[in-house]
Amino acid sequence: MSFTSSERDGARERGLRGPDDPVWRRTPHGVAGTVVAVVLLAVGLVTGRADVALVGVPLLLGVAWSGAPGALTGRTPERPTRHAISTADETAAPGELTAVLAIDPPAGVEVVHSRVAAPGHRTLDVLLAPGRRELELGLASVRTGPQPTFVVDVRGHGAGGATAEDVERSTAPDRLVLPAAMPLGRVPLPSRLRGLTGPHTSPRLGDGSELRDVHLFTPGDRLRRIDWRTTARRSPALDELYVRRTYATAEATTILVLDSRDDVGPDLRTWRGNGDLRVDEPTSLDLARHAAASVARAVVGAGDRVGLEDLGRRRRPLPPAAGRRHLRRVLHGLATSSPLGSPARRLRPPRLPADAIVYLFTTALDDESLHMVRTWRDQGHQVVVVDTLPAVHPVHEVHLRLAWRVTRMEREDRLRQLTSEGVPVVAWAGDARTGAPARFEALVRAAEQHRAPSVRHPG
Repeated sequence: MSFTSSERDGARERGLRGPDDPVWRRTPHGVAGTVVAVVLLAVGLVTGRADVALVGVPLLLGVAWSGAPGALTGRTPERPTRHAISTADETAAPGELTAVLAIDPPAGVEVVHSRVAAPGHRTLDVLLAPGRRELELGLASVRTGPQPTFVVDVRGHGAGGATAEDVERSTAPDRLVLPAAMPLGRVPLPSRLRGLTGPHTSPRLGDGSELRDVHLFTPGDRLRRIDWRTTARRSPALDELYVRRTYATAEATTILVLDSRDDVGPDLRTWRGNGDLRVDEPTSLDLARHAAASVARAVVGAGDRVGLEDLGRRRRPLPPAAGRRHLRRVLHGLATSSPLGSPARRLRPPRLPADAIVYLFTTALDDESLHMVRTWRDQGHQVVVVDTLPAVHPVHEVHLRLAWRVTRMEREDRLRQLTSEGVPVVAWAGDARTGAPARFEALVRAAEQHRAPSVRHPG
């Protein structure tokens, strides 16, 4: 909505404030200066002390000059201090979030006070000289997903600081922080491959680069497969033709199952929903996003297909596909995952493509994940469980300490039971995260001994 100059003048005549009219108010020290000046003049007049009265005259003139904008100088600002926060993109990488704060104060403002705040960070106060300014804002955070950023309060001060305009607040839009990926090298693949093309050699006969054998020509063999040297050696009269047969190629399908039903941090006090999570400590969902992004990067980098399923939301899963563009969609799906209220119990696990390997990223704080893993294994899927619970800080409260002790023992029993059933469990918290590539490599080597294919991430 915009107002013409005549409408704005009419609003001022009626005593109303227009949308662009600044409101100037006396500051406490401006009021104190007025009181001191009046008291000194009164004391000088009553006691006949001209020196005391003369001391109050400069104070009174200064307050009159600066306390009522335009009363003596005619320098009333025609508009409030304009400011805006702009960001380069709606999404960002983890680490540091940046924005640009543009401030344009009007004439008559001697100093601009800006207060920049962000959740989980200390408040920063900045004093700026008059004139248009652009400030670069930045904050560091290890959190991923939707993150609130900057809240800026701007206030212009008049001459001498005796008056100031009302505080104007601007809030920057939330940023979607995409999870980063860590190079993993090789990760386990399903024992059975699918498709007619792909980066891996399958055990069946077909078009490929790896030689299987040399066989007599049969109907259906392609002429370009004829091995003329072998034919000339075995059948000089060319009564029989020999062809080179190869193994077919295929691709692997990987499904990432993200357990976003809960998002807990290292502090047990925040598990009940009380208190804010620290921005310098990743939560279980942050670790799950990072682990899933790392596995997705390794799979897509090798030319295989990867899909995404979210246990916390009943929405359409992201179907398996390959390519860098699809990897971007996977990262966006991981970033937008978040717990929604109390998690509802699933009647059955999500349906997965046949011959797909499943990576379950969970905290294992309940029996739901154990039930799903068993169901998937009964359906013939290979399952790898990635433990994403962060290292819990010790607490002094006795009831929290006892509750965590019971919860930890139950969780350890679940993970131990999964391991005893042949399900690999890879930890992804604290120092264990750096050893995850070696753990995946060990799983690949163990699978190679049973003639299971593997994927290697280039570079």
